[in-house]
Amino acid sequence: MPVQCATPVVSEVDAMRDNPISTDIDFEKDGIQHGFLKLPYSSNQSAWGAIMIPITLFKRGNGPTALFTGANHGDEYEGPTALFDLAKRDSIDDINGRVIIVPAMNYPAFLSGDRVSPIDGINLNRTFPGKADGTVTQIIADYFSRTLVPMADLVLDIHSGGKTLDCLPFAASHVLDDKQQEARCEAAARAFGAPYLLKMLELDAGGMYDTQVEDMGKTFITTELGGGGSSTPNTVAIAKRGINNLLIHAGIMQGSVETVSSTELDMPDGRSFICCEHRGLVEPCVGLGDKIKAGDCVALIHTIDRTGIAPQAYYAKRDGMVIIKHHPSIINIGDTLLVVAEVV
Repeated sequence: MPVQCATPVVSEVDAMRDNPISTDIDFEKDGIQHGFLKLPYSSNQSAWGAIMIPITLFKRGNGPTALFTGANHGDEYEGPTALFDLAKRDSIDDINGRVIIVPAMNYPAFLSGDRVSPIDGINLNRTFPGKADGTVTQIIADYFSRTLVPMADLVLDIHSGGKTLDCLPFAASHVLDDKQQEARCEAAARAFGAPYLLKMLELDAGGMYDTQVEDMGKTFITTELGGGGSSTPNTVAIAKRGINNLLIHAGIMQGSVETVSSTELDMPDGRSFICCEHRGLVEPCVGLGDKIKAGDCVALIHTIDRTGIAPQAYYAKRDGMVIIKHHPSIINIGDTLLVVAEVV
């Protein structure tokens, strides 16, 4: 099902600011192009240096445009692995349209293996729409908001749990005011073909790439494909299959979508989240994929400052399936312990 185009609105103030990122990529030229998004950055290591974010463009004909990104958070690896692999294609004879590939959009964080940028300490996925005259991370966000996303009809941002979370492999869409757009996003998430399909609730949607892209009327899909600061053959295979499926679904690539039987999940309200209110050692009582009932004990938090203290028990707030859990066994106050989704 081909995606539909939408026209973004850019404020006059933003339009007057020039983003310092430049590129030699010609987004209107047919063929395969490899290059960089070049962001000048003067540092102790390089006085007249630049941050060089790898980018690839496939273009053939006048079909829709897909924008694929990974490493929005730098410690999530399924996206970069699958997209660096996609970018090495040497033929696009089966393409009708344009594919913009940025395997590591938060490149400084990707190089350091951190969730947020080591340069300015900002979480890219909480700083959209960004600022052209801001910090490194804000400039990257602004370039995507005003240059790359406006070109796109369909946007895929591949996430996993990073170093602090572990997730069931799911593709997700959100509840939107525009129900036609919501339906397009859900159809694309379904076409991605992950083992789980989630209608996702965000605790802090403000400043997210997801929100920015959706507010611009685009078809947007996100994922969580694993976690623990690494990847597996299975999660990488899910990412690769999902990318191909989306290209076919959008009408950009020839072929048939590889259908997968997905378990459908929903997060109707904040009871899906279990926040930890103690610092200590996690003794898990349930695992990823387990089906639980409201009131079930899901974890015990053991005090690590002294012995002889009874652990603090945590209980499920709803019936459902455990889809995300805290990854390190040491947890702090305010960390998300578990996420429980309803099975549809």
